[in-house]
Amino acid sequence: MRLLLIKTILTVCAYLPLPLIHGLGVLIGWGLILVPNRSRHDAAVNIGLCFPELSRRQQRQLLRRCLIETGKTAIETSALWIRPGHRALKLIRKIDATGLVEAATRHGRGVILATPHLGAWEAAGLYCAAHYNMTCLYRPLRIPELEDLVQNARSRMGANYVPTTPSGIRALYRELGQGGAVAMLPDQEPHAGNGTFAPFFGIPAYTMVFLTRLTKKSRAPVVFVWCERLSWGRGYHLHFRPAPEDLYSDDAVTATVAMNRAVEGLIRECPAQYQWGYRRFKTRPEGEAPIY
Repeated sequence: MRLLLIKTILTVCAYLPLPLIHGLGVLIGWGLILVPNRSRHDAAVNIGLCFPELSRRQQRQLLRRCLIETGKTAIETSALWIRPGHRALKLIRKIDATGLVEAATRHGRGVILATPHLGAWEAAGLYCAAHYNMTCLYRPLRIPELEDLVQNARSRMGANYVPTTPSGIRALYRELGQGGAVAMLPDQEPHAGNGTFAPFFGIPAYTMVFLTRLTKKSRAPVVFVWCERLSWGRGYHLHFRPAPEDLYSDDAVTATVAMNRAVEGLIRECPAQYQWGYRRFKTRPEGEAPIY
């Protein structure tokens, strides 16, 4: 019953005009603002930690904007998952610096696309799937009944999704060895034993080391990608950004710090569109009290 309801809502909303879809997202966002919930609590904690330079009033304003964008994220997946791929891609109105990917793959070592939880990351994934035939790592969903729907939606433009298992890791190396593209979320907290602590907005955050190890072993360059959600349902603006030189450092700590700093720089371009409701600081260094 739950699966049928979710699919029905997504299908009904999918073909509405984007301004109306985002308008519904604004209503969802105001619900998150007005009704106590975990997303609001966690976002408030994260914003307070990461933007201490803002006044309390400015932090509350950012929190409200963030929750409204969270509402848009939730409802816009209808169009990005259900519409035919070519129609969904038309929602991306502007693209800058795509030459970074072409330049990165010129030497035949492939490219690693790092896509944080910023803006419409589903739109970014759809574009990269259509143009670079990318291979991506994925974790099983919290709602298993949606697994087939989401996998079909994300792979319909050519993406290949592999699990976070040894066979999935081998598939990534194989793709890079053939000069292809792989993609991952650089700001997702890894499982215990698969990360290290590195500053993120000045706060120690348990951070994946796989991306920097993959870069070092494959010698593949990294390009950061994020998709800005334009106001009033005008569509999306896709941004490509080069990785900082320190990300290629032989020193693992230096490389991991550089990766977090690069993600932080992207977020500062549009802080309201980051997924602040994600418990980015859930794992703490030994002896530290829980944050949430």
